[in-house]
Amino acid sequence: MGTTRAAIAIGANLGERERTIDAAVDAIGNLDGTSLVARSTLHRTDPVGPQNQPDYLNGAIVVETELDAPSLLGKLLDIERSLGRVRDPAQQWGPRAIDLDIVLFGEQVIASDSLTIPHPRMHERAFVLAPLAEIASDWTHPRMKMSVGELLQALWSPSRA
Repeated sequence: MGTTRAAIAIGANLGERERTIDAAVDAIGNLDGTSLVARSTLHRTDPVGPQNQPDYLNGAIVVETELDAPSLLGKLLDIERSLGRVRDPAQQWGPRAIDLDIVLFGEQVIASDSLTIPHPRMHERAFVLAPLAEIASDWTHPRMKMSVGELLQALWSPSRA
């Protein structure tokens, strides 16, 4: 089995955010059959959803992995739990110690109950696109047929008003 390039968005707004993100990136890079290819800088961003929460630090990484997408998701959820993430279905966009989302997985399009790739809202979120554009600007969104850089430019374009 070969490897697949995956883009993972990372965010945190509770606790020692930068230290937690570093620990998450290290854990992802240490997964069997997975290696870190690139890492963005961290961006401070406003929270989405309830505004009575701390600002986020957001970033992105690109990995090469032998895992399939559902297996990678399972590993990411394990890493989140190990770093203190508690998922509360009542607070979809609430504060969190760490958030790891697969936003792109090769050129695959996946729609299941537990996983949607490309991430269904990535093209609407500068906090995903800006860090990802630093490290994978030319990666083409398999549904929208636009690069990450083009999606970011379209999001920031004044003509979108």
